[in-house]
Amino acid sequence: MSETLLVTFNAGSSSLRCGVFRLADDGPHPIRSFHIRGLPDGMALTERDPATGTQHETDLGAPESADDAHPEALTHMLARLDDLSGIGRIAAFSHRIVHGGADHAAPVLVDDGVLAGLEKLEPLAPSHQSHNLRPIRRLKEHFPDIPQIACFDTAFHRTQPRHAQIFGLPRALSDDGILRYGFHGLSYDYIAGALRRSYPDLAAKRVIVAQLGRGVSMCAMRNGQSIATTMGLTALDGVPMGQRSGALDPGVVLHLIMDRGYSPEAVRDLLYERSGLLGVSGISGEMNDLLASDRPEAAEAVDFFVYRCGRSFGSLAAALGGVDAVVLTGGMGEHIPALRARLVGELAWLGAELDEAANRAGGPCLTTPSSRFPVLVLATDEEQVLARAAQKVLAAGAARDGRDERRRR
Repeated sequence: MSETLLVTFNAGSSSLRCGVFRLADDGPHPIRSFHIRGLPDGMALTERDPATGTQHETDLGAPESADDAHPEALTHMLARLDDLSGIGRIAAFSHRIVHGGADHAAPVLVDDGVLAGLEKLEPLAPSHQSHNLRPIRRLKEHFPDIPQIACFDTAFHRTQPRHAQIFGLPRALSDDGILRYGFHGLSYDYIAGALRRSYPDLAAKRVIVAQLGRGVSMCAMRNGQSIATTMGLTALDGVPMGQRSGALDPGVVLHLIMDRGYSPEAVRDLLYERSGLLGVSGISGEMNDLLASDRPEAAEAVDFFVYRCGRSFGSLAAALGGVDAVVLTGGMGEHIPALRARLVGELAWLGAELDEAANRAGGPCLTTPSSRFPVLVLATDEEQVLARAAQKVLAAGAARDGRDERRRR
């Protein structure tokens, strides 16, 4: 019997992920995943079968140019999707979209109007939004009859009170959408669900989640909902990242433009591509590279990152009025024990105590039984969130169509 499939797309600046799910009454089940990494300089494809855990690596070679990298990666991915015809029928595509702006607090079916509105947000997410939208345009040409669903990283944070979303700017600007949106919402959504499933006693309490990947942010949750987060209107704000600056005195931007002669485009390139760990160290934006280096600039960059994480923990603890658990997720949170140890040390004043053996083993609990609260390591899965959200949208549409049909009768 042919399966009903749902395909997820998670397109970033350096990779393209695609998940294939079988739709069932109890939710989507992963049956295949594809990951093209190394963009824009190279293309390596990992194809994985979640049922067996087996995976196959393919070197796709270097793109003709950096500008061609992402379109070429998408072409390779579409070829893999064409091969699915023997497995089942694709019912929908679900896409991670970094910025949804003020208009989108939940997943939506993509039409021309939605796509045009999301294109206008590209300046607020220059490293992500154009890559997120490219698959939508190509799939519209390649599979014109299959619905596409947009899921937004910003939507998870729309539960925050207004005073947590506004800046200290004239009210008219806030009313016009200049707000603290926050990002990494699909990941935070997954972690909130993981807590409900595996740690139900903590899920309703005060939890700080640190998303520690190429992008870095933190979110304060109560009852699984966002109360505060470190990122703002754009994904530049908050904790310093591999190449992005993190929180910055806005006077620095004014000074660079007005007094140092930088163009706005040069400042954008500086803040998005040449700052953060790369900028401070002058060596690398990768934490593992810095930890392995014996140069003082590397050590200073690591110290800077840990210090700023500590300050963010304190700020979010204040927003929650205390802490009942901390969760580390993302590539650095899941795979770098030395960094985890430093971060638990930043939580010592709140009552966290590192269990060194548990940290070396990868958790899931990094703290001793005498700690005031647990610090957990949990893997995130944005593709699962994309698939579940899309299945709900399809089900809602089917229910609505059924009601309309009954009215016509």
